[in-house]
Amino acid sequence: MSLTVLMNAGPWLPVPPPGYGGIENVVATLVPELRRLGVRVVLASTADATLPVDELLSVFSDGQFGALQRPYNQVCGISHAHLSGVVRALRERDDIDLVHDHVEAVGLAVLTAMGPGSGPALHTLHWDLGKHPDLYGYLDGGDRVRVNGVSAAQLARAPRALRAHAVGHVHLATPLAVQADRRSPVEKSDHLVILGRITPGKGQHVGARLAHQAGFDLVLAGPVGPYRRPEELAAAGPEAGQNPDVRYWREQVAPMVDGDRVRWVGMVAGSARDELVAAARASLFPLCWEEPGGTAVIESLALGTPVLAIGRGCLPELIEHGRTGLLADDEEGLADLVRGAVGLDERDCRREASRRFTPAIMAERYVELYEQVRRSAVAAPG
Repeated sequence: MSLTVLMNAGPWLPVPPPGYGGIENVVATLVPELRRLGVRVVLASTADATLPVDELLSVFSDGQFGALQRPYNQVCGISHAHLSGVVRALRERDDIDLVHDHVEAVGLAVLTAMGPGSGPALHTLHWDLGKHPDLYGYLDGGDRVRVNGVSAAQLARAPRALRAHAVGHVHLATPLAVQADRRSPVEKSDHLVILGRITPGKGQHVGARLAHQAGFDLVLAGPVGPYRRPEELAAAGPEAGQNPDVRYWREQVAPMVDGDRVRWVGMVAGSARDELVAAARASLFPLCWEEPGGTAVIESLALGTPVLAIGRGCLPELIEHGRTGLLADDEEGLADLVRGAVGLDERDCRREASRRFTPAIMAERYVELYEQVRRSAVAAPG
């Protein structure tokens, strides 16, 4: 395939990230498979990105994620500085066939503002689409700028103007799904796990409360804001309280973390993450928002661990109730599901992951969307 894509991952973390990094991990999963299909990839990230690509563009030497705890008026220029580098590259060269953008709000706004003389762009929506009503409600990217969701449920809740620019959805993927159906079973422990950034939408406070009420052991695995380990957060100064995730942790989660019934182990990655999740009796998703994509869900399936969740957002698309997990309508129902998880077979989870959520499947779908977006832009009048 003769196609060059500028993959805009943004300035916050390198690709791949050193542990947690939702969007950056998606890009790190997608790019190798695109290149295997013959797509030439120019990656716009930070200079310390290590993902093998055909070319790397950068404005910042390293990830700017730590700046996100500061007030908006002190950090709003970071994304714009990164995008200025992307725009400069697009204007100075003629070999980019399409931009695949992953930068929240700013990426879409800048690419749209470049006007009809610029090339086609696909902007992937990784987040809650209720966050930017003014941008999404009045979006006009013409036939040149299109968007895709990471689930059908996410797009179904999109504002009308945004939905009019959508070319469909692509479920997320994980390298763990490759030949997951051939992986040997793992001996299960009694603990449940919540894997992911500790933030109100993920509902760690609900999970911790249920653990104490229903009497099960729960491990929380994920960063709190920019703090990856408990000792890092403990050593943070007063400015840490500016971060909303830190406030959520301190006010609603930490009081229930006793180190026995409920433990926080910080961010885990690589083999440590895989071992923790694979050994869990189930992964818990006590969601307090409409989950758009669910990377941790598909990772759990690939590792042979069934999912217990409040069935919000994309969860009904990813989980087959009664086979790969159990879905509840609310917190009370979720507590009842914990007792029913013993009947789920980890082999069904791994088979489903290998059938639906491999990087190759995701890349093939994106190539289809790239061609669709390019055709639309070429066919546009004028």
